[in-house]
Amino acid sequence: MIRIGIVDDHHIVRRGLREFLSEEVDLRVTGEAANGHEALELARRAEVDVLLMDLSMPGQGGVDALQAIKARFPELPVIILSGFPEQHYAVALIKQGASGYLNKECDPAEIATAVRTVARGRKYVTPAVAELLAESLGRGGDAAAAPHQGLSERELQVFLRLARGETVGHVADSLCLSVKTVSTYRSRVLDKLDLKTNSDLTYYALKNGLVQ
Repeated sequence: MIRIGIVDDHHIVRRGLREFLSEEVDLRVTGEAANGHEALELARRAEVDVLLMDLSMPGQGGVDALQAIKARFPELPVIILSGFPEQHYAVALIKQGASGYLNKECDPAEIATAVRTVARGRKYVTPAVAELLAESLGRGGDAAAAPHQGLSERELQVFLRLARGETVGHVADSLCLSVKTVSTYRSRVLDKLDLKTNSDLTYYALKNGLVQ
């Protein structure tokens, strides 16, 4: 029996994953967490064999949680299950110790397959992620990484919403942030990407295949 910990700040997501995984005879959900700090506590209790973790969570997000977990429990497999497409984070997170990266739009059966794979001590790499890893090696690794790969989780969230044409106010409401905070993130994104306007953000996102 493979014991699984689900880490996601949305109760409905955790419930859906628990119900699906409960149908698999060799899988059992033994813990849940809503943020990175709780995920670390799950790892400390040693009651899980695999962590299935989201990236965007309040407080300590998935990126910081992954680093903390792998520093203390390097043998514990962590699969990132994120709403971000693979090209945003997959390569960087696998290099940081993630055992796999899945988009939340994947077939649920693939999640079960990934859990079984990493529980055996192997990496689970989808064809899309394998291609990104190959491209990364071809570019010489992180030295030639695209500028947007240096954005934090929250900066990336704000960037993609603005690139799709949302106003700062709408982004603030959607992410439960103040307008001032979103404006600060916007300024950081523009600075990191060496851009000037929201139109520049949209052009950059389209050019790099980050929005359609």
